[in-house]
Amino acid sequence: MQKNIESVAVIDLGSNSCRMQVTQIINGSFLKTGTQLKEYVRLSEGMGPEKTLKPEPIARTLATLKTFKNTYDKLPNLHLIAIATAAARQAANQKEFLDLVKKETGIAFNVIPGEEEARLDYLGVVRTLPVDDCLIVDTGGASTELILVKDGEANERISIPFGAVTNSADFNLGDKISAVNLFDAMTFVEQALFEIPWIHEAYEMPLVCLGGSNRSLAKISRRRLDCDPDDIPDLHGYTISVADAIEIMRELIGTDKKGRENIPGLTKSRSDVIVGGLIPLTIIMRVCHISEVVCSAHGLREGALFDYLDSKKKK
Repeated sequence: MQKNIESVAVIDLGSNSCRMQVTQIINGSFLKTGTQLKEYVRLSEGMGPEKTLKPEPIARTLATLKTFKNTYDKLPNLHLIAIATAAARQAANQKEFLDLVKKETGIAFNVIPGEEEARLDYLGVVRTLPVDDCLIVDTGGASTELILVKDGEANERISIPFGAVTNSADFNLGDKISAVNLFDAMTFVEQALFEIPWIHEAYEMPLVCLGGSNRSLAKISRRRLDCDPDDIPDLHGYTISVADAIEIMRELIGTDKKGRENIPGLTKSRSDVIVGGLIPLTIIMRVCHISEVVCSAHGLREGALFDYLDSKKKK
């Protein structure tokens, strides 16, 4: 039987990283995940209060996108989905940036609103994890999405304009962390969370976490398990106890950037933004008396793929 193959490449341009995931749709239904690429482009670096994308991060992003293009150009029957999130969403020079990307790479990015990002996160989680009632939190580089799930449905969703990179830069959390800076950062995040009218509806629910910083928490936790390397559990669906999450956060805060670089499970490129990235999750655990933390390896990119498949079925 001859295979009918469609290649779907999803590019996710965030504030901290740029990722591409390629999935092959075989004979209209079977999904086979192939190439997955990631580069830390730090697009939001140096945006400042004027919210302007700067030349160096733009250059890094263009170089990465050209590398991605070299990969997906070779794929048969290609459908490209290119999504940009918080950094591009907030940028005062968004149009100039998107025009330059289109000119240099041919990629036309769709800059999605925060609530749409949350909706795609929801699809990526509920289609791949057995969740019923939970709070989903996706902490990116410059935004944090929260989705309240009840009976499997997204009852509420919101996007808040802070994340790992912005928290770390705004409160000087990149290297050695002072008590004053940490207090200011946690107070800032807590006040923003308390302004969400439905946040307490997540009381004692499981917290499903995604985004680079939150997944790093799970990776650190897994490396602490007393088991054979071949028996380390999958990241997707991995459960972290609240006590373990608090202990890891305590260790991260208690050392400097160099010390964090040596923590097993944490990549060096994330050592200067990990504390700022984990503050939203830490505050939510306290505010909502979270029962457990579950890591999702699937989110925005998978959600965009499922959304595309759903749209094909309706035609």
